Amino acid sequence: MPKHLARWTGLAGSLLLAVSGFLGGAFPGGDLRPTPVSIWQGPNGPLIILSWLAGTALMAWAWWSLRDGVPSARWALVTAGLWLLPLLVAPPMASRDVYAYACQGASFAGGISPYEHGVSTLPCPWLDTISYIWRDTPAPYGPLFVLLAGAVVKATGSLTASIVLFRLLAVAGLALTAWCLPALARRCGVPVGRALWLALACPLIGVHLVAGAHNDALMVGLLVAGLTVVAAHPGRSAPLLAGGVLLGLAASIKVTGAVVLPFAALAAIAGPYRFRSLLRDGTPVVAGAVAAVVGVTLAGGLDFGWISGLESGGEVIAWTSPSTAVGQTVGYVALLFGAHVDALPAARGVGLVALAVLLVWLWWRARTRDPLFHAGLALAATVALSPIVHPWYWIWPLTVLAATARTGVWFAVVALVGSFLVLPEGTGLARYTKVPGAPLMTLLVIVLLVRFVRSARAARAPAPAAAGAD
Repeated sequence: MPKHLARWTGLAGSLLLAVSGFLGGAFPGGDLRPTPVSIWQGPNGPLIILSWLAGTALMAWAWWSLRDGVPSARWALVTAGLWLLPLLVAPPMASRDVYAYACQGASFAGGISPYEHGVSTLPCPWLDTISYIWRDTPAPYGPLFVLLAGAVVKATGSLTASIVLFRLLAVAGLALTAWCLPALARRCGVPVGRALWLALACPLIGVHLVAGAHNDALMVGLLVAGLTVVAAHPGRSAPLLAGGVLLGLAASIKVTGAVVLPFAALAAIAGPYRFRSLLRDGTPVVAGAVAAVVGVTLAGGLDFGWISGLESGGEVIAWTSPSTAVGQTVGYVALLFGAHVDALPAARGVGLVALAVLLVWLWWRARTRDPLFHAGLALAATVALSPIVHPWYWIWPLTVLAATARTGVWFAVVALVGSFLVLPEGTGLARYTKVPGAPLMTLLVIVLLVRFVRSARAARAPAPAAAGAD
């Protein structure tokens, strides 16, 4: 697609998405238990669905068509910014998380720890805006975001103004990503324009990070900033300490940010890997991250209850998580034989064990390869093997891999598919497509495992003897 056509096609898609948001976004007084059928049958239902579908398709098409052919970094930034403008003024879309942010901030501002009590304890003045399953669960977010949420609510005192500030925080996170990503891409030998385009123009960014105001934007911005500082100053203790602090602040938004820390310690080494070099250069990175997390936690008078709050995500069952899909499929197959089997706990447990093994293997492999690229792979593995996978979670590995993967765009394919999985009101289509979604995801898992085993066997096979050898 020609670059000018791509720019205006994507903008048209963004405008259509904004229209779908104004007609049927996640408004405070909306239905908390909608279904695709109830949305279609409701006011402006067909127009909401069709404008959302057409808008997403146009943005996705324009973004994908230029994945390897962006004219320049400046062009990528201008175009991505242009696409984000309509969604910047749209109502909250694709999620009600921003209302949970406001209520958790209100709880903290009122002297209640959101790690010990759900938002219904205050009670939050905007409790009726939050989905029922999140009203009595502790906050799964890190201490830095709790402090920010409390400051936002205390400064505004209103839901609308709080949403505006949360959205501005998300934009600040995107701006930080746009500022730091070029240096990280150059360090990894990746074209800057391509990295910016993949990381900032994806439909997931506008819908979920800008319109949805997810705190993932701030986490990713700090994550990229930390990796950039570490990659630019290997062997220099003071900058490495600062990079570690940035990574710690990212983990203080969402604990997922901590996944890249062991790889950042490898990237900090000046020269080839040696255990002594790892201790010398990796220690400032780890020390800075730990100091940041502990310091923010103590400064807010909080504890580490946010770690246990992550368990609340298990209440959501969707085939977008491969391990969950396998558990669902086992249950469906058992029903064919008249048995009732709840395989979800076991399948999710196997997924988490596989994740732990895979992360260790990736780190060991990264010692003699590119640790920054492997940090992106580690984020991708963390998302794929988690018990619950929301589409916007793929923004984490998408951003890091956009700047570190020299070849291949498989990570962009996953983000492309994820862009079509959440309706403007926030209804996740995966909840209503368990069949065929779960069996198809299970089939994909089987195919990938078979290919992995075959490639591993091929790598271990002895090389054939040279022709004509005595």
